[in-house]
Amino acid sequence: MSMNADAKQQYQASLNRVLDAIKLKEPDRVPLIPVVEAFPYYYAGLTIQEGMYDYHKAGAALDKFYADFHPDLGWDPVLMYPGKIMELLDMKWFQWPGRGIEDPNSMYQYIEKEYMTEDEYDELLLDPTHFIQSKWIPRSFGALDGLKYLALRDSIWFGFFNTFPVFGRKEVQDSLQTLLKFAEEMNKWYTFLGEYDKKMENEFGVPLAYGAWGYAPFDWLGDTMRGTVPILRDIRERPDKLLAAIERFTPIAVEASINGAKASGRPFVWVWLHKGVDQLMSKEQFGKFYWPSLRQYIQELVDAGLTPFIYVEGSYHKRLEFLREVPKGKVVYDFEDIDMFEAKKVLGDVACIAGNVPNALLSYGTPAEVEEYCKKLIDVCAPGGGFMMDTAAMVDDAKPENMQAMFKVTREYGVYRR
Repeated sequence: MSMNADAKQQYQASLNRVLDAIKLKEPDRVPLIPVVEAFPYYYAGLTIQEGMYDYHKAGAALDKFYADFHPDLGWDPVLMYPGKIMELLDMKWFQWPGRGIEDPNSMYQYIEKEYMTEDEYDELLLDPTHFIQSKWIPRSFGALDGLKYLALRDSIWFGFFNTFPVFGRKEVQDSLQTLLKFAEEMNKWYTFLGEYDKKMENEFGVPLAYGAWGYAPFDWLGDTMRGTVPILRDIRERPDKLLAAIERFTPIAVEASINGAKASGRPFVWVWLHKGVDQLMSKEQFGKFYWPSLRQYIQELVDAGLTPFIYVEGSYHKRLEFLREVPKGKVVYDFEDIDMFEAKKVLGDVACIAGNVPNALLSYGTPAEVEEYCKKLIDVCAPGGGFMMDTAAMVDDAKPENMQAMFKVTREYGVYRR
């Protein structure tokens, strides 16, 4: 698919705009980078269930969004997860329309549990790969329960006499057959995403926002293994084991993000922060358990030539001084709940900031109220560069006229006077 001249010009202008903001320069205007989740599907009259089970309908919904809005960074249908694939695996930590949620137009939900118990830290530390394969995966995907019988690390020398026969078990074979079916369907989805990414670039002139995803090492453990309450309890009851696990997972998190960015060929890594919020741990605990590994993770991504977009979900009013400890002009902090004026004051000479147009305002406010809020953000955060317009969180049920107001005021009022 060749790029038309208008799309090429718009693509390069948007990309330059974003890159200038990251480098703390003043671009031609404030970049628009809203992270849209369900909004394009609601906007196009498509249900969430349709979007999750019909890739091409999801793509058509995004077509309408990009034709009408033209952001400076955009998202392909990756955030509308493929229902067929998750259903095939019998995914335990997600429910969605068609699987656990009756309303076809309700958003999917994460189901948090202890997928690793408090007495399994030593096993995780001994061999994270084996633990994930033999414990976490079978607990997380019902159709892959047979993988719990594999112990391939014991295959050295003639150990294979004992480990290879397990492939004769029906449970193992069933799990492997499921993985083959999964790979076929996943490749269809990847092919679709690749084609849509080219369409975004060549028809709409919109650069893709992400090259890879990432998570703070603490969140790798807290989100997917221990759960929120258990890992917060671990801070007090088993701090040494928790710190050891965080240290063990930090290079794994770095490797995953770098490999993902290399595979995509795009330098933007979106890092979704969850459990470091003000309400869940003290400033001292944040400085001991959360920030050091996250700072290392950010530094190693920058050293690899990548740009971390730190999507700061929740309240971070007490964390700003920590967030200064990153390479200058190399990092974006996209805030949900923060005093943006204070964020500009503390971080403005170090990192680009984005956000935080309230989602509630977009859902229940008026275009005039949205315009007023965005103008205040631009007045305080835009001077000198290093600011991008985004919503407070991923956008679902916003009023179209309010989204249009945010785009319009940013394009007209957010122009830098030279």
